[in-house]
Amino acid sequence: MNEGRRAARRQVLQVAAKLLEEGGSEAVSTRAVAAAAGITAPALYRMFDDKDGLLAELAAYGFEMYLAEKREALALTPDDPVADLYRGWDLHVDFGLRHPAFYMLMYGTVRPGRRPPAADEAHALLVRLLGRAADAGRLRVPVEQATRVIHAATTGATLALIGDEPSERDLTTSARLRDTVIASVTTDPPASSGSDLASRALALDAALETALTTGPPAAGTGVPLRDTETALLREWLQQLAG
Repeated sequence: MNEGRRAARRQVLQVAAKLLEEGGSEAVSTRAVAAAAGITAPALYRMFDDKDGLLAELAAYGFEMYLAEKREALALTPDDPVADLYRGWDLHVDFGLRHPAFYMLMYGTVRPGRRPPAADEAHALLVRLLGRAADAGRLRVPVEQATRVIHAATTGATLALIGDEPSERDLTTSARLRDTVIASVTTDPPASSGSDLASRALALDAALETALTTGPPAAGTGVPLRDTETALLREWLQQLAG
């Protein structure tokens, strides 16, 4: 796609995003978007095929907004992986309440196997935060399990709050759930003399995961084990972690 067509597509998405924010997904008809963007309906169809294609692009646009906000905010916080989990939860809920129509499109219409790339990036950001917590000996469950728990709880809390009348929303609900969920998957900072066996096992498992997924190792680095040995070691580590 050339630069001109990319810019035109982006402009139409911005127009559609405004309609979405003002009137929800029902307001994003192909006719309304074409009229607001000053283009013909056939031109809109050539860009997005149909309304479903346009809504899918809008969901990706929403994830891009969400990621940009979250990365910027997390860059300003102290280098504490567990504190970042709390901050990340609050940022997620805040985005959903400020952009409810976008959030419903992003998380309320999910179809298996059809997540936009930006949604995968949002998921990867949570995995990285939890990986840092595991590296620091602060996780009590494996990263994959913690990711699923936090994602489900954060999404559920946000959708529940969106469903409430704004005047009746109780944000302490999110805070209480946040504290309970994050406490269930993390541990207190280890004492200077060391950490407990489970946290040490999870930290080593996280380090192995990082070494295995960051690309081809340089000479003398990486995991000096065969695949079967690595798999067996990780199984033992996860058993030690409980």
